[in-house]
Amino acid sequence: MLLTREPGGSPGAEAVRHVLLSGAAEAFGTRMEAILFAAARNDHVEEIIRPALTGGKVVLCDRFMDSSRVYQGVTGNLESEFIEALQRVAVNGIVPDCTLVLDLPAQVGLERARRRGVAVDLSPDRFEKEELETHEKRREAFLDIAAREPGRCSVIDAMQTEEAIAVEILEIVWQRLQHPAAEKVAEAAHE
Repeated sequence: MLLTREPGGSPGAEAVRHVLLSGAAEAFGTRMEAILFAAARNDHVEEIIRPALTGGKVVLCDRFMDSSRVYQGVTGNLESEFIEALQRVAVNGIVPDCTLVLDLPAQVGLERARRRGVAVDLSPDRFEKEELETHEKRREAFLDIAAREPGRCSVIDAMQTEEAIAVEILEIVWQRLQHPAAEKVAEAAHE
């Protein structure tokens, strides 16, 4: 199994992550940010994810293409056609079999992020500093994606205890791995 994250996950994508989360690209506008996220994602896909999948590994990625659809598309006000075109190039045929949307009110999520940051002496990134209303719009956008793509997306109530969330995630992932199309992936994960 490969655990990875976005933005980042590969050396090239990590360099872009620093630029994006520092706010250095913000002055160039949302369109430029979307292009940078797509470039980072493509590097991550081609350098890390595709080789892992080709090698029979299960890949667990913290954030992926839906984040761009929400952050740059919905709350960044970019045209969905532009975002979808960027994503087609960025993912180059690699689309998640299963997406887990951990849902909770935006205020609770921001407070958790703040506590995590304090615990490891990090200041909020540029996205965490945005208005509560923007975060609520993002929440609704992720829920909308999940409602439109129920075969891929599962919504998990993140107000539950960590243990309950973990159990629910394990159940969903186990069901996906038991699906006949995922049989080869499940076998590779146990090697």
